[in-house]
Amino acid sequence: MQTKASTVDQTSFLMPTLGEQLDPRQPLKQLADALPWPEFEQAFGKHYSAEGRPAKPVRLMVGLLLLKQMFNQGDETVVAAWVQNPYWQYFCGVSEFQWQLPCDPSDLVYFRQRVGETGMQRILKVTAQLHGDKAREKEVVVDTTVQEKNITHPTDTKLAHKIIRRCWKLADRNGVKLRRRYRKAVRQGVMVQRWRKDPKKRKAAHRALRKIKVIAGRLLRELERKLPAQVRSEQRQHFALYRRVLKQQPADRDKIYSLHEPQVYCMSKGKEHKKYEFGSKASVVMTKTHGVLVGAVAHEENLYDGAALRPALEQARAITGQQPAKAIVDRGYRGRKEVDGTEVLLPGKPKAGQSKRARAKMRARFRRRTAIEPVISHLKHQYRLIRCFLKGFVGDQVNLLLAAAAWNLKKWLRTAALFCLQLIGLIPSNQTPTVSFTRS
Repeated sequence: MQTKASTVDQTSFLMPTLGEQLDPRQPLKQLADALPWPEFEQAFGKHYSAEGRPAKPVRLMVGLLLLKQMFNQGDETVVAAWVQNPYWQYFCGVSEFQWQLPCDPSDLVYFRQRVGETGMQRILKVTAQLHGDKAREKEVVVDTTVQEKNITHPTDTKLAHKIIRRCWKLADRNGVKLRRRYRKAVRQGVMVQRWRKDPKKRKAAHRALRKIKVIAGRLLRELERKLPAQVRSEQRQHFALYRRVLKQQPADRDKIYSLHEPQVYCMSKGKEHKKYEFGSKASVVMTKTHGVLVGAVAHEENLYDGAALRPALEQARAITGQQPAKAIVDRGYRGRKEVDGTEVLLPGKPKAGQSKRARAKMRARFRRRTAIEPVISHLKHQYRLIRCFLKGFVGDQVNLLLAAAAWNLKKWLRTAALFCLQLIGLIPSNQTPTVSFTRS
């Protein structure tokens, strides 16, 4: 059951509320007052039952998710830091300072699963609308990046070894006595892989890998014979995944790189320091002049950049309410001149007969396009996009949308801080942009 929102403004003169004790110039407090929290409660209310025990307030859960992403925290650390920070508590709608944890860290997992991608897109839309007309520019910059998954670097030896360990655990859990466990042979085969790149020991490593795969296949077939019918039915998808991993070859397409994240695929972006990345491709849409993120889409397949442009622009239209007139991209989007009424601009030689002013304008556009590169770097290193710890492809979507929302909020906080410095006269007014603290 959804908890009713608190309407307490002031308790008494001797006991002021938490909001009355805090500095009104603090940007995080101003952001808490500017965000339209009732919209979240109305949008997410359909996910709660009309009966039962009252759940945690929607504002508390949304606030914790935003604070976690804005300040690069984990589920456990953001809950622990919330107790120590009165501004964080006010941001989450608390009227009096609390000494106990706001919720169990696992509640954030359940809330993300309950709200899903649609709810996170609603959060991104609200954070973009907070910037007003700055988020409704006609020209946008689009680029792709890789959101890596929290998996180890995949090798055939690691995958086969994990299958063997899972077979051992499954046999022990169901009381199945294996004909042979091959512990010593598996341990020796894994040790030989340490010298796989040595020219003199390469053949021995390949032989050991083949033997490990054979052992994994034997254990898998033995379990299929000896396990009860109910357990075999429950493990049918896992066994199919194991057989697919053991049969795949280095040159195969759509390979499995992780047993617990089978949807992960391999991408090569041409980086000298990181040749291959394993995760999901992500498209980011940014307004050209003010740098507000109005789109963030995770792609379930490793699409060509031009094919990934349409879903990114569709999300930008859903968030801003208008179709971008121009999309400025890099040369990775070759082959696309127009997408659903949006003109695609790629860098290249100027058109014949183009005026000098038009050429200068195009050069300025493509110079501005490079601004999305540091934005993506900030998303990765400051807003938890560098490695996704959330489960499944839905976790990739949720993490990407929350990172984009955190960028928009931090951008609003920086503008609010500069505005406060301008008011107290520490910096000249002509060097800072003005900002309105009214709700958009």
